[in-house]
Amino acid sequence: MNKRVKLIRKALKMTQEQLAQRLGIGKAALSMIETGKAGLSSRNRNILIQDLNVNPEWIDSGKGEMFNAEPDLTAYMHRTDNSLPLQSVPLYSLEGTAGLVPLFTDNDRTKPVNFIHIPNLPKCDGAIYIVGDSMYPLLKSGDIVLYKQLSNIDDIFWGDMYLLSIDIDGEEYVTVKYIQKSEREGFVKLVSQNPHHADKDVEISRIRAIALVKASIRMNSLR
Repeated sequence: MNKRVKLIRKALKMTQEQLAQRLGIGKAALSMIETGKAGLSSRNRNILIQDLNVNPEWIDSGKGEMFNAEPDLTAYMHRTDNSLPLQSVPLYSLEGTAGLVPLFTDNDRTKPVNFIHIPNLPKCDGAIYIVGDSMYPLLKSGDIVLYKQLSNIDDIFWGDMYLLSIDIDGEEYVTVKYIQKSEREGFVKLVSQNPHHADKDVEISRIRAIALVKASIRMNSLR
């Protein structure tokens, strides 16, 4: 079965990084699956079947056609960004801006706590510190993510990592998650990197702000 995962990826013309993001796992984890060092979880098997139209019989036995129908490749292609030689990305404190929504809606008046200068990076609108461990070990609390704000959730690329503001009982909940298709109409599925965090379907109408994560900075501290 594991070798067939690699054949699926090749047929979809996806890189390991692209398929790993689509499955909500790390690139190293996908590499271990493709080389037979780790098994394909039932959750990831279902994503291949439900979202990528892979024939379940072919996954299990190699019999029949690989796909039940022609897969929609455009949904999983990544945009090609032009990198800037050098840019100054404002670093914001969510505590100081009272959340992601005020930051996005009144960005011109929001004062950054600092600026990050990184060469050869796609255009970014800003950066914030991560709180929580839902994307651990890829991201940990205190790391920095650089983002590009989106004005419409229809512009998302399934399987990519996003910075989101979600309305929960009138309170703003800010998180970083992979976004995948949901089986429920009017919902999206939020997927964590941390296996201890369960996937969650969220109503699209509850997403108040969204940005594509362009890059991350790991903050290491010596104790």
